[in-house]
Amino acid sequence: MTASTSGLTGLRRAGAIAAAALAAISLGVAPGARAEAATGTLPLGDADLTEVTSSSTLAKGVTLTRIVRGTEPAPADQINTTTRGPWVVNVLTIDPSKARGHLKATYGPDLAKVEKTTDLVRTSGALAGVNASFFTFTASQLYPGDPVGLGLFGGKLLSEPVVDPAEANFIVDANTNKAITGKLSWSGSVRNKKTGANLPLEFINHPPVVPAGCTTLVDQTQCALPGDVVQFTPEFAAATPAGVGVEVVLDKRGCVVRTATTRGTALAAGQTSLQATGQESAALLAVAVKGCVEQKSTLTDQNGKKLALRPGLFGVTGRYQLTKGGQIVVPDGAPGDSFFGRNPRTIAGTTQDGKIVLATIDGRQTTSVGTTMDETAAVAQALGLTDAINLDGGGSTSMAVAGALVNHPGGSERAVGDALVYVDGRYHSGS
Repeated sequence: MTASTSGLTGLRRAGAIAAAALAAISLGVAPGARAEAATGTLPLGDADLTEVTSSSTLAKGVTLTRIVRGTEPAPADQINTTTRGPWVVNVLTIDPSKARGHLKATYGPDLAKVEKTTDLVRTSGALAGVNASFFTFTASQLYPGDPVGLGLFGGKLLSEPVVDPAEANFIVDANTNKAITGKLSWSGSVRNKKTGANLPLEFINHPPVVPAGCTTLVDQTQCALPGDVVQFTPEFAAATPAGVGVEVVLDKRGCVVRTATTRGTALAAGQTSLQATGQESAALLAVAVKGCVEQKSTLTDQNGKKLALRPGLFGVTGRYQLTKGGQIVVPDGAPGDSFFGRNPRTIAGTTQDGKIVLATIDGRQTTSVGTTMDETAAVAQALGLTDAINLDGGGSTSMAVAGALVNHPGGSERAVGDALVYVDGRYHSGS
């Protein structure tokens, strides 16, 4: 995704202010802002712990706050158990009633690649941002940035939400900066307009799996085992995934451009392709044999209401809703499940009066021990988040302002699949 002119202009306008605020926040004292010690702001650890809060304005309606709870480094062998902290929490707050910019989700040159959050903020012409969705990461060397769940960018659905009930989604309209959290569902299909033949779509922009019993079959139409049917868009990568199976390339009207009995091709702008493996290979060829096909893709919210895809709509995927209606709703984790233990965390949510909050909690360090899932939900509630979700965390947790990291990952900054970024200036379709 390239930086927009309006985004770059906004970054230059606010960059000097943000850079000064970032430097001051890093020292714990922000210029012209409150810097105060208190107890009990965050429900973490012992009640007598001291908190130091530093806050500064990055742009109109946008503030950055750092909360440090606890004053002594944790013993290295007590990071997961100590009640004395410390905890370092960075909070980016956007007030849509005052802010002149917009929040959106963005990714790198293509969906399948990974980029550092600092780079995604910089190339988007953004003022600030945090890492967002869970992504394939080390499970795929070829496509590490592939989102594991919802990926919605400028009204284009580039990755479908998964059926796992743990998935929680954060949706924002960049035109209004109104955001919601919840669980989305998806259904898709492809139908031949002339013959009426219909075939369900299973995925969007995810490499299809070849059935284990048919991996040696060059001709997948001879496979009798269930495979996958996947829609690909030009945003996925320079070329669609290669391998055995069939692929049908369609133009912007849904009419067949070419058909191949192997997978892997470059898509031109406006084209899409359908790939199939296993017994779905023959079914796809049958659907696309004549004329044009109609592709349907429907998102629905947790109440069963259809979510209309419109320019300016963005959505990312998290794991577990933290708060809903002001109440903590995160489930109990299984004993020994490290995901529910203390880790670095990234949070996205909204307050009752419509503010959007993005927060990071450093972890796995003696200088900030991180939070369990229960502790993370408690932090979200304490920050006033009526509705909040847990975004990708661990080594992915990162917040950038003015092109530099605000938080402190345990190691070097990790490249991630996508990010939520705030751009100073109004949203324009295609930016």
